[in-house]
Amino acid sequence: MGMVVITGALSYTGKYTTRLLLSRGYSVRTLTFHPERPNPFGKQVEVLPYRFDDPQKLRESLSGASALINTYWVRFPRGTSTFQAAVANTCALIRAAKEAGVRRMVHVSIANPSMDSPLGYYRGKAELEQALRDSGLSYAIVRPTVIFGHEDVLINNIAWFVRRFPLFGIPGDGRYHIRPIFVEDMARLLADAVESESNTTADAVGPESFTFEELVRLIAAQTGRRVHLAHFPMALSYAFTTVAGWFLGDVVLTWQEYRGLMGDLLASESPSTGETRLSDWLAANRQYVGQRYASEVARHFSRQ
Repeated sequence: MGMVVITGALSYTGKYTTRLLLSRGYSVRTLTFHPERPNPFGKQVEVLPYRFDDPQKLRESLSGASALINTYWVRFPRGTSTFQAAVANTCALIRAAKEAGVRRMVHVSIANPSMDSPLGYYRGKAELEQALRDSGLSYAIVRPTVIFGHEDVLINNIAWFVRRFPLFGIPGDGRYHIRPIFVEDMARLLADAVESESNTTADAVGPESFTFEELVRLIAAQTGRRVHLAHFPMALSYAFTTVAGWFLGDVVLTWQEYRGLMGDLLASESPSTGETRLSDWLAANRQYVGQRYASEVARHFSRQ
């Protein structure tokens, strides 16, 4: 089936996509910031470091691939890892892919990107979509909202707080929406896009939509917790989660993420591209979800 390079095969969405690619007979190579981490795929997947600082090495890491799946991005700025750096690095990846003779690029974007957005996350994603369209590569742009599964951050950590505290703070009126997609459905979309020929841009969304308050109530019900919901101004909610992050050694939610959430940017009116219902998944996994806190800092910035 040929060679596919995927960024981040050792992390969340990339891991599920890699399993599916291998099951379909593809050879897989991955690029990562942490090549020293355990490789669950063994000799089936070649692991190489990102070399954004060396165009020739970056081009060589893509040599022989017919397709590139890009999941690389940053959730929030930390040190030299910024949105601007992520845009520059991804543009370098696009150039290297074209020079290496890669036929097609499948790019993970975000729902509701905009060049005019005041939020660096959404503006950066829009810039990269345009850069890919201008590159001349065959492309598929996949725009998820929230991806849920055993290793997800948002759904799991809401459940973690619900399990441990009798009060849960809802920012604002709680009526803004979330349209989550299951990680295995997302992986299928990415793997299927490798095999397509046409240039496409599509939202990755599941069959259910919830207001944020409905989502928290559903999680509480499925975990068997009676929790009181209180509505707070966004600034106060942000202050609470910032303090919680100090104790947890993590960034729970950024100010930009609050604005995106409450601005209905995690919702989409597009037809469902995922099949798995979050309500069904929670019912089947209620004993696991939220048992451990999922740290974004530990996942992406730890050497362990």
